[in-house]
Amino acid sequence: MPETSASQPRAAKPRKVAVSAPAKKTQTVKRPRNVSTYDPDVARVICEHLSEGIPLRQICRENEGFPAWRTVYDWMGRDPELAASIARARDIGYDAIAEECLQIADTVAFGQKQVMTDEGTATTIEDMLGHRKLQIETRLKLLAKFHPTKYGEKIGVHGVAGQPPVSTEDTGVTRLFELLRNAELKTRAGSA
Repeated sequence: MPETSASQPRAAKPRKVAVSAPAKKTQTVKRPRNVSTYDPDVARVICEHLSEGIPLRQICRENEGFPAWRTVYDWMGRDPELAASIARARDIGYDAIAEECLQIADTVAFGQKQVMTDEGTATTIEDMLGHRKLQIETRLKLLAKFHPTKYGEKIGVHGVAGQPPVSTEDTGVTRLFELLRNAELKTRAGSA
């Protein structure tokens, strides 16, 4: 090693850089799906669960041997009868969800609530009204999205049966100018 004097700058020591090993690809563990080809018995069970208000993804996820939800959509694309059966089952399921809202509203659900007091915390048992309200509102909002004509807000102008259709007037700027011009013509005709 050569000697270094005070006048010569020392060579900087190489910095150690931590090099991480290449990231291993994480493999997701997928549950084996036994059904990938159309099975009428599985389709029937799916329709039964849909008519009870259970979402398709949950049905496919929780039942062993059922296909992935994407596979069910593939089946529906290939089989119009299955698509119609699933649509009917979902429509019945929407009514089941609406009935579930009534059940939630009518059933008192007690729970523990912790309240801060001067002495510390106290636990009270009371009706979980806020939680029940959230459950109902969530279901009703989903129903309004799933089936807007049946469960959504109805906003519109409707005519009377047997009468001519409802007409609207143009209240824009052109109509305003037309009214002003008519008023001006009437005043001229009255002063002449």
